[in-house]
Amino acid sequence: MTYTTTTAETPQETGHMVRSLSWTGAFWIAAGVPPLVLFSLGGIAGTTGKVAFVVWIVSMMMGFAQSFTYAEMAGMFGNKSGGASVYGAMAWLRYAKPVAPLSIWCNWFAWSPVLSLGCAIAAGYILNALFPVPLAGSQPVLDWIAAHANSITADSPRVAEYLAANPGLGSAQAIQALLTGDAVSALTPAIRSWTAFNLEIPGLFTLYFNTTFVIGAVLMLILIAIQYRGVSSTATAQKWMAIIVLVPLILVGLVPIFTGAIDYGNVSNIVPPTTAYSAEPGSWNLGGWTLVLGGLYIAAWSTYAFETAVCYTRELKNPKRDTFRAIFFSGLLCMAFFCLIPFAFQGVLGIEGMLAPGIVDGTGIAQALGGMIGAGPVVAQFFTVLMLLALFMAIMTACAGSARTLYQGSRDGLLPKFLGHVNEQGAPVNAIWTNFVINLFLLALASDANGYFYVLAISNVGYLTFNFLNLNAGWIHRIDSPHVERPWRAPTWLIGLNTLLAFANALFLGAGAKVWGYSNALLSGAIFAALVVPIFLWRHYVTDKGRFPAEAMQDLGLDHDATSFGPRRAGILPYLALAAGVAVVVVANRVFQLPG
Repeated sequence: MTYTTTTAETPQETGHMVRSLSWTGAFWIAAGVPPLVLFSLGGIAGTTGKVAFVVWIVSMMMGFAQSFTYAEMAGMFGNKSGGASVYGAMAWLRYAKPVAPLSIWCNWFAWSPVLSLGCAIAAGYILNALFPVPLAGSQPVLDWIAAHANSITADSPRVAEYLAANPGLGSAQAIQALLTGDAVSALTPAIRSWTAFNLEIPGLFTLYFNTTFVIGAVLMLILIAIQYRGVSSTATAQKWMAIIVLVPLILVGLVPIFTGAIDYGNVSNIVPPTTAYSAEPGSWNLGGWTLVLGGLYIAAWSTYAFETAVCYTRELKNPKRDTFRAIFFSGLLCMAFFCLIPFAFQGVLGIEGMLAPGIVDGTGIAQALGGMIGAGPVVAQFFTVLMLLALFMAIMTACAGSARTLYQGSRDGLLPKFLGHVNEQGAPVNAIWTNFVINLFLLALASDANGYFYVLAISNVGYLTFNFLNLNAGWIHRIDSPHVERPWRAPTWLIGLNTLLAFANALFLGAGAKVWGYSNALLSGAIFAALVVPIFLWRHYVTDKGRFPAEAMQDLGLDHDATSFGPRRAGILPYLALAAGVAVVVVANRVFQLPG
């Protein structure tokens, strides 16, 4: 294969991106993946109990193994951007045209919500820093209670209601608790509860247009402005944020081990909980396995994510050499963080500590990081800044990768044509703005804690669907495109292993989507995935009159005037794989049930 190089023409004239990136640049952009562990650290602990750190390790090992299939495919398509879903989509075009855009679409709607979810958490940190909720034992609260001590009496209906809900307490204790609650509410800055309006979609969700939404939208605009300057600017910004963030973060994982702060009772007697978000140990029964599979389901959203390192193949100066290096070293980096950080958190905090609201929703992670190394309030504030930078890193990684996925899907004739436009720096600006508009909607949904996990659960339906399709694409490419050059070739046994892991991901999808509090998450995700079919049909049959762009054909070593993608050497095997995958999802969804 001949890789195109930058010419005197501008990116806007050619429609192509600029080859300005080394493998280290792609590595630094992908360095925004390790902080993703903080997004669902508490959620996975709540779901899987003491099994949590094992879930992270198993999931990370799976992600590392799978990346070798993606590395081989990325080397085959050095003229493409957009990542593994784009390279795998080319394998499915011969067999079922709508499956190709499905792979790209599912990858995109798994990655894109990082923009809204990350900004929602970052907005929470900013509100906590600038407009904190007063602590119950703080002096302002005590002063307020003293000034309003006579506002509640023992014969008040509120006291009677409180005692009925909390038997065994006396009226004095009830009065003190009620006064404390009133004081905290009165002294909480009004901006924290400000809401312009809520929009309820009956039977589905509610959109919240509140302070979190406004702050999050501003943060999204700032991060998009950085993306506008091209991939080199993004890589440089990521590099410095990574150095500032990842070094202290890895130290937090190591210090408790060397100082003896790990309570090994917290990481032994490994059994699932009795129910989700219970600290009581359960057993390895059907319900327990369902919870663990739910943990593996959501962990994949983070641990597999370093595959984004191959999103920038079209922008690498030397894609033959650099593609494998980028994903391999990104995988090693993630291996360290996704194995170490969950172990240290669980070892120090225990399951009870991991179930604290601030750990579950992500807003208390900074305080926990400081507490794990015995830091004072000044260092705790430093960790708050660190968390914001970590979130910005994850958002930058997601925004850069998902925009390029949309861009390349457009260039290959699978998604709307307007997404294939780049600016003078080679940035896919129309795709970037499309991400922004859609994430404004998701931000309104994620501005409430319940909506946050709803977005996460549904987006992961797409991510595991993409992984299933792409891991199977590895062996399909081997059979159908043996003539296409592979600068790096994965061992055949590893391609086979990853094919088995594709069906393991189907198992996680069927059993795990229901674990996160939304019984219809799997159905909702499937409906959203199916939206790409009419979009593709319009692009292919109305806009392009049933023909694919020349570059889509040439990347497979085919003549650009060819009317088909060549012989289907794999026969019925791809269809059997699809049928088997659907069967695994359906059976797993029916067999595995939540405890209780």
